[in-house]
Amino acid sequence: MGAKDNAAVIQLFDLLESRYAMRVIWALSDGHPQTFRLLQDSVGGATPNTLNTRLKELRAAHLVDHTGDGYRLTSQGADLARRMHEVQLFAGKWSQQQARTAAASANGALLSG
Repeated sequence: MGAKDNAAVIQLFDLLESRYAMRVIWALSDGHPQTFRLLQDSVGGATPNTLNTRLKELRAAHLVDHTGDGYRLTSQGADLARRMHEVQLFAGKWSQQQARTAAASANGALLSG
């Protein structure tokens, strides 16, 4: 990966690390538009100011758009959401492995103690 690619990844991560940004994308990933109020509930009760700021940033990044029906993902936003679902699958496998490792460590400590 070149420096330009690294800069793009860092720029995207900076956006996604902003509070509620990934939750907004996740909440809209089913393809159904959501009003501001519904989206606020979907992302876990973000304050109106915080959610409004995130939506402005995600709209400026062309990941979210607002139509007469509410907020929805753009085609780029939908592509990102699909990739986030891949991370969800990875996270499930990773979590199971972590649990197995922790259980094996606990069993080993019990046997040696």
